[in-house]
Amino acid sequence: MAARLRRILQLNGSGADVDAGVVKEKNAQIGDNFSVEGVTVYQDANGAPVEQISPLGYHVGWYGILFLNVSQMVGTGVFSTPGSILRALDSVGLTMLYWVFGAIIAAAALAVHLEFASCFPHRSGGQVVYLEQAFPKPAFLFATAYAFFTVAFSFSSSNAVVLARYIYRAAGYSAGEWANKGLALAAYTFLAFICLVSNKWSLRLMNLISAVKLIILVFIAITGFVVLGGGTHIKDPHANFRNSFDGITSNANDIVNALVSINFSYTGYANAFNVVAEIKNPIHTLKRVAPLSLLIVSILYILANVAYFAAVPAAEIRESGELAAAMFFEAVFGTKAAKGLPALIAVSAAGNIMAVIIGHSRMTRECARQGLVPWPHIWASTRPFGTPFAPTLLMWALTAIVILALPFGDAFNFLVDLRSYPDSVFLFLMVVGLYLVRSRRKKEGQPVAPYRSWHVANILSAAVCLFILIMPWYPPEESDYSFWYATYCAVGIGLLVGCALYYFFWIKWLPKLKGYAIRTETLVSDQDGSVSHRLTKVPNADLPEWDRTHDDAGNVLVEAGATTSVDGNQHLLKRVRVTDTETEDNTVETKV
Repeated sequence: MAARLRRILQLNGSGADVDAGVVKEKNAQIGDNFSVEGVTVYQDANGAPVEQISPLGYHVGWYGILFLNVSQMVGTGVFSTPGSILRALDSVGLTMLYWVFGAIIAAAALAVHLEFASCFPHRSGGQVVYLEQAFPKPAFLFATAYAFFTVAFSFSSSNAVVLARYIYRAAGYSAGEWANKGLALAAYTFLAFICLVSNKWSLRLMNLISAVKLIILVFIAITGFVVLGGGTHIKDPHANFRNSFDGITSNANDIVNALVSINFSYTGYANAFNVVAEIKNPIHTLKRVAPLSLLIVSILYILANVAYFAAVPAAEIRESGELAAAMFFEAVFGTKAAKGLPALIAVSAAGNIMAVIIGHSRMTRECARQGLVPWPHIWASTRPFGTPFAPTLLMWALTAIVILALPFGDAFNFLVDLRSYPDSVFLFLMVVGLYLVRSRRKKEGQPVAPYRSWHVANILSAAVCLFILIMPWYPPEESDYSFWYATYCAVGIGLLVGCALYYFFWIKWLPKLKGYAIRTETLVSDQDGSVSHRLTKVPNADLPEWDRTHDDAGNVLVEAGATTSVDGNQHLLKRVRVTDTETEDNTVETKV
C-alpha cells in the first residue's frame, strides 16, 4: 500500500496564516512521522489527532507559562501546611529540608514532562497525552484508566471551600456550613464563567492574581529577614533553629504523609504542559520558563518557612493547624494587621482555582479527542467562545455536586485525597513509559528527543512514587480519619482495577462476543477546526474493507487529490478523506 500521511491538516477559524493546500512529508509511513512547522514528530496512530492549528488560539506566552505554574503551585499550601508537616516530622530542621526535597522531586518530575513535551510538541493535555503515547498497546488501556480519573475527578471543591472560608474570615463573619457552601459555589461559578467565555481574559486575570501571590510571598520572605536581623520585637528569632534536628519521628506513615503534603504544595509545576498546543515555539519556551517558575516558587517557599519559624515558636506552629501564616502575621504585626491575611489567602485560592480550570479543561478535552468519552466532537469543540466549553461546564457541574452533596468532614476530605494515590501510579508509569518511547523511537530510526531528561531525575521520580505508594500502608500513630487509615489507597487501587476490567469487557470481550472490532475514525469540525477520534464498531465481515479504505489514524483513503465530505448524524462534523502519491523526489504530497 502506498505511503500515507498519518494525520490530516485541518482548517480552523482562528484566522492563522497557514497553507492548507499541500502537506509534504518525506517517506511518511503509517506509524512513522509527520512534519509540523519544520519539526518532525512521531506519534502512534491510536493517539488523538494532532491539531496543527490550535482551535483554542495562541494566548499563552512566556508569562502565561510562568503564571500557570506559579498560580497552581501557590494556592493555600504554603500558608496552611507548615503546621501539619512539623507535627508529622517533629523536627524544624527536617521540616525545612522537606521543602528543599520537594523542590528537587518536582524538578525531577518536571524534566520527565519536558522530554515528553519535546517528543509531542503540538499536543495539549500533559499526562493524558504522555500515557497515551507511552503505552499504545494494549490499545486504549492506560488511556481509558486515565480518562476515567480525569473526568470523574474534574472538581475543585476543596479549593472553592477554602476560598469561601477565607473570605468569611476576612469579613469577620462566622459562617455555618451552608453559608460556606453557598459562597464557595458562587465564587467558583464566577471564576469558571470567566474561563468559559474567554481564554485571553481568563489568562490575564490569572496572571494578575499570580503576580499578587508572588508579591505576598516576597513580602513574607523580606519580613523574615527583618525578624532574623532583630528588627522587630521578637525576642529570640533564632530559637527554633538551635538543635533543630532533635526529636525526628520514626513513624514511616508520618514521614510519607509529610512528603505527600510537600508534594501537594508543589503540585502545579507541570500545569503549563496542559496548554502546549497553545504556545508558539513551545519547547524553546517551556524548557526555559517552566524550570524558572519552579525555582522562584521553591525559593519563596523556603524563605517563607524560615520567616514562620523565626517569628513563631515551633510548639505553636505545630498546633496551628491551617493558621501558620496567620500566626506569623499576628506575631510580627499584631492582631489587627493579621486580620488582613485571610483576604490575601482568598486571592491566592482564587488564582489557584483559575489555573486548575484552565489546565484540567484541556486534559478533559484531550481525553475526549482520544475517542474515549461519549460524543467526542462535543467535548473537543471550542464553540461558541473559542474555549473548551463542555469540559469547563463539566468541571463546574461536578464541583457543584461535591460542594452541595457532601458534608464537610471525613467524607469530603476522603474524596479529595482519593485522587492522590492513582496520581502517583500514573507518574510512575510516565517514567517507565519514557524509556519505552525512547526505545521505540530508536527502533523506528527516529532522532533523539530535542530535550532528554537525566537518568538520575527519572530514577528519583520513580523511587518517590513507589515510596508514596508503599508507605501509606504502614500504620500511623494516629489517623486523621474516623475509618481505616489506608481506605483511600485501597479504593484507589480498586478503581484502577475496575477500569482495567471495564476496558477488557468493552474493548476485548464484548467485541469478540458480538462479532465486531473497535476502530478509530477521525472527525474534523468544519466550524472551529477541532479534530477528534471516534471509536467505531466495525462488524468482522466489513473489517477487510474498512482496513483497506482507512489508515491507522482513522482517515479515509480515496483517489489521489480527491476530497469527500460525509455528513453523519451531527451535521457540524466533516470527515476529510485524504490520499497520497509518491513524487519523483521521494516525498509524499497530500492534498486536503
